[in-house]
Amino acid sequence: MFSTGQIIFASLFAIAFAIVVILSYKKDKKLHSKNYKGVKWIALGFAVFVGLLFFIKFFLKN
Repeated sequence: MFSTGQIIFASLFAIAFAIVVILSYKKDKKLHSKNYKGVKWIALGFAVFVGLLFFIKFFLKN
């Protein structure tokens, strides 16, 4: 489906992209920890809410 050149390009692009993302995160880590202190609780609440919706859907389906 894909040629060898396309697979090599996609692999190298994914690796380079991951490296750039990691380096950018390391550069901004101190700033992010200062500005986004409560984001873990918001993410946890969102995950619980989505889980609750799936539970309700499963419960009402049966």
